[in-house]
Amino acid sequence: MKSTISSKGQITVPAEVRERLGLRAGTVVEFEVREGGAFLRKGHSGEHPVDRLYGRLKLEKPVDELIDETRGPRPKRSGRRKRAG
Repeated sequence: MKSTISSKGQITVPAEVRERLGLRAGTVVEFEVREGGAFLRKGHSGEHPVDRLYGRLKLEKPVDELIDETRGPRPKRSGRRKRAG
């Protein structure tokens, strides 16, 4: 399949390629320059789905308390550490 670059540096992605890759208006694509050519791949918006949720979880107790309830209390640490010997 061929396409021509416009005077503004734009190209038309053939319909078959758009359909197979699910490319729609506004879809981010990435270009990778390789020896003898370039590779186009469907990109991502740069935002991971988890990033949209970060900081929204509201807990009733501190995380350490919740972990202790789940796993059981952690052993108490003594003030002195053992040396590797």
